[in-house]
Amino acid sequence: MTLDTEPHGSHPARILIVEDDREMRQLLADLLGEEGYDVVVAPDGPSAMERLHKESFDLTITDLMMPKMRGTDLVIKIKKIDPDAPVLLITAFGTIESAVEAMRAGAFHYVTKPFRAEEILLHVSRALEQRSLRKELQHLRTEIRGRYRFENIVGKSERMQEIFETVAHISDLVANVLIVGESGTGKELIARAIHQHSARVDNPFVPLNCAAIPETLLESELFGYMRGAFTDAKKDRRGLFQEANGGILFLDEISEIPLNLQAKLLRVIEDKEVRPLGANQGEKVDTRVISACNRDIENLVQEKRFRQDLYYRLNVIRIDLPPLRERAEDIPILVEHFMRKFAQQTKREVRGIDPDALAALMNHRWPGNVRELEHTIERAVLLGKETTLSTRDLPPQLRVRQDSALPLAEAISKGYTLRDLEREYIARVIENTSGNKTAAAKILGLDRTTLYRKLEEYKVKE
Repeated sequence: MTLDTEPHGSHPARILIVEDDREMRQLLADLLGEEGYDVVVAPDGPSAMERLHKESFDLTITDLMMPKMRGTDLVIKIKKIDPDAPVLLITAFGTIESAVEAMRAGAFHYVTKPFRAEEILLHVSRALEQRSLRKELQHLRTEIRGRYRFENIVGKSERMQEIFETVAHISDLVANVLIVGESGTGKELIARAIHQHSARVDNPFVPLNCAAIPETLLESELFGYMRGAFTDAKKDRRGLFQEANGGILFLDEISEIPLNLQAKLLRVIEDKEVRPLGANQGEKVDTRVISACNRDIENLVQEKRFRQDLYYRLNVIRIDLPPLRERAEDIPILVEHFMRKFAQQTKREVRGIDPDALAALMNHRWPGNVRELEHTIERAVLLGKETTLSTRDLPPQLRVRQDSALPLAEAISKGYTLRDLEREYIARVIENTSGNKTAAAKILGLDRTTLYRKLEEYKVKE
C-alpha cells in the first residue's frame, strides 16, 4: 500500500488528532507518526480550533463524542475555515444515524471503534490523496484562467477599464453578447474572458469564423446533419450548437452569415432547439451565443442584408472595443507585455525599449490594432541584437524622426507629467492657430476665461 505522506513536495502531511481519550490519542499519534506524518494532538474541540486558527493541517481526525464539543460541530467549524479540508470522524457508535450525521456535516469518512491500523491508514491515505487532487485541479484552473484574465487583456485606459467592469458584470448572465470592433482589437479575447469568468467555464468554448466557412458548409457546421441527409453524409455529425451545449458558441464575423441561414440561426437562438439536417425532430441545447463583427452591422440591417430580428437577438448586451489609436495611453504597457512574452518564448534577454523607439510606436496609427503591435514587437525581439529594443529593430515604416513625433509620443519618451503635457499641448494649439484664442479655446474644449488662466499659469508665450 502506497501512502501519501508528502502531499507538498518534501514536507510530510500535517495531521491534527482531536481525541479526549488520552490512550486513543496517543495510539493514533504513534501509529501515524511511524508512517512519517507530522502529527499534532488536541484533547478537545476548543483547543483544536485554537490550533486551526494559527496553523494549517492537511487532515483532521476527530472523535465524535467529546465533552466540550461534538465532533460533527468541529467538522462544521473546520469547513468554514477551509471548505476543502478533509475530516475523518471516529465513533464508537457505529449507527446509520451517526454516519448520516457525519457526512452531512462534511466529513470525508467515518470509522467505527474498534478499528484496525490498516483501516485507519487506508482512510488517511485516501483523504490526503483527494485533497492533493483538489489542489492540483485548482492549480490547473488558475493557470488556464490566467491566460485570459483581465490582466492579460492589457489596458489601463478608462475605456478598457469600463470594458473589464462590463465583462465581470455580465459573465454569469445568460444573455447573448455582441462584440463590435475593428480587426485586431481583441474580440475573441474578450469572448474567452467572459467564458473563463462565468459558471460555464468547465463547459466548452467553441469558436467559429463565419467568414472562413463556405456558405454551402456553414449550415451543417452550425446545426449538424444525420447520415444520408446528402450524398457525402456517411455518418451522423454533431453541429457546433450541440458541441457548445452548456458552454459558449463564439460566432466571429457574424455579419458574413448569408440571409438564408440567418432565419435558421434566429430560430435556434429563440427556441434553444437545434434540428440537424435530415433529422425528424429537434434537440434542446443550452448554448450561450457571443457574436462579433468588425463592420457597421446597423448599416447592414438598414440595407436589408442582415435581419433586424436576429440583430436584436444577438445584441442584448453590446461591447464596443476601441481601436488602438483611440487608446494610445495603453501602448507603453502593451509593449512591455509583449516584450516580456516574446522574451520568455525566445529565451532572449530584453530589458526595455529606448525612448525613440517607443515614440515611433506611439506615433503610428496601427490600422491592424493590437494584433499589429504584437507582431511588431515579436519581430523586434526576434531580430534585435541588443538587450534594449531600438528603432533599428522596428519595421522601416515605423522609423520616424523624433522631432516629428506627436505630442503624446514625445511626452511618453521624455517622461512628461500630465501638467507638462497640458502645457505643451496648449502651446502647440496656440501656435497652430496663430494666437487666435477663440479658435484655440474651441479646439481645446475650454472657455476663453479658462484658457487665459492657463496661459498665465503656464506662462505660454503667444
